[in-house]
Amino acid sequence: MDDPIKTCCHASRQIGNVDATDMEESLITQSNSTKFSDKLIPIQAGKFIMGTNDLDGFPEDGEGPPHEEVVDSFLMDSYTVTNQEFANFIEATGYQTDAEKYGWSFVFDALVQDKNSPSTRKLPGLAWWYAVMNAYWYQPEGEGSSIENRLDHPVVHVSWNDAQAFAHWANKRLPSEKEWEYAARGGLAQKRYPWGDALTPGGEHYCNIWQGEFPYHNTEADGYLATAPAKSFPPNGYGLYNMSGNVWEWCIDSFTIKGKRDLRRKNSRVTRGGSYLCHHSYCNRYRVAARTSNTIDSSSSNIGFRCVKDI
Repeated sequence: MDDPIKTCCHASRQIGNVDATDMEESLITQSNSTKFSDKLIPIQAGKFIMGTNDLDGFPEDGEGPPHEEVVDSFLMDSYTVTNQEFANFIEATGYQTDAEKYGWSFVFDALVQDKNSPSTRKLPGLAWWYAVMNAYWYQPEGEGSSIENRLDHPVVHVSWNDAQAFAHWANKRLPSEKEWEYAARGGLAQKRYPWGDALTPGGEHYCNIWQGEFPYHNTEADGYLATAPAKSFPPNGYGLYNMSGNVWEWCIDSFTIKGKRDLRRKNSRVTRGGSYLCHHSYCNRYRVAARTSNTIDSSSSNIGFRCVKDI
């Protein structure tokens, strides 16, 4: 499949001179106990076939060729970090996200409250994204918005740096890319989605993605225009929620293709899972083998994360 404009996946600040170690993790005190341990699910060690040659895939993203990987046992959050959990982190540490430091973050077109506002700016080359001043994790659409009714939704407007800081505080870590895909497959071998090969088995929706004509009209057939609660839809075979759609999830790995660093973006890190903006006509990266990347300081209204912990 030809690669579409990837701005439906991510909008990037494309800051090339930010070092991955230039973050506040070192200033965050690691908890003596594991935070939110009740959501951790054991993922048993095993071998699996990682990647795909799916004709609907994007080989230029390095999705293939399929190859065997071995994964050690680990624990994984059954659902993404929520607004409430991130609020607890902020309250405990006083941490300031990258979006807050920059003073803005990316918001998808359909969610922008006032496109003519001086605090809203359209940037060249980003067809469906606006840079919105004061769009942060606690006010995802900018001034006047709130997470009050979204405390159980995935936290968004968090960069890789922010995810790292949270994971350090929680006495956890971000998953490796192979851990993420192994877990997302839920014990199934070479299936397209965490539940099998059919997107809507029996006519039922199993993930939060775009329905209708992207980017002009979302029918919300799955029930959501933007994020869904972190525990929406049936979990996969391992008990993990929303491993496809809802929000992209940061992984610890640098983004590489065939062993070469992604030269398009310095300091890029892998993101997995797709988001509520993914649609087959543009970005069908809600498949378990799909992958893309963003820079470590980038944030938007469709990127979140979940954590893992060594056993």
